Amino acid sequence: MTQFLSIHPENPQLRLISQVVAILQTGGLIIYPTDSSYAIGCRIGDKTAMEKISQIRQTDKNHNFTLVCKDLSEIGTYAKVDNSSFRMMKALTPGAYTFILKASHEVPRRLQNPKRKTIGLRVPNHNIVQAILEELGEPIMSSTLILPNKEIPETEPEVIRNKLGKQVDLIIDGEYCGVEPTTVVDMMSEPPIILRYGKGDVKVFKI
Repeated sequence: MTQFLSIHPENPQLRLISQVVAILQTGGLIIYPTDSSYAIGCRIGDKTAMEKISQIRQTDKNHNFTLVCKDLSEIGTYAKVDNSSFRMMKALTPGAYTFILKASHEVPRRLQNPKRKTIGLRVPNHNIVQAILEELGEPIMSSTLILPNKEIPETEPEVIRNKLGKQVDLIIDGEYCGVEPTTVVDMMSEPPIILRYGKGDVKVFKI
């Protein structure tokens, strides 16, 4: 039975956050709000849950998952990044950016882009996600909640419940959070290349 939790977007209730984390830790699949749109995620490395995400979104094997992190403190575990790139990322986080980085040896191959051996990393500016990540103590493996044959993410929790209520373990109602995706930045290029224009301001990249 899918759980449906209404969590306050500014002051998340800790008892509800604990329920979310317990579901993630036992292999659950959750839908949650971010600073750009709703997303679907699972515990990092959970192969079965990742396959469910791919089935729901009907993505192919080349689909890029993103590591949603509380901050950049764990970046060295999952990605290879030089000092200048790190400084730029630190100045932009938390925020609506997804950074494409070279995956470290700690990242399982199935989590990487199969061709480029990269991983997407992002630090969202949203209190619910930050509270979940703080309690969980590790990143969430995530993907934007864009359903098949749609171009924009789902935005209304009740609509999401009607469409996906039998396919996920938890839906968080964190109120409306937008439909604009993150700005995707390839940090392996010099200078960085904008791969997708989104909510994150690109003026900082002087392009």
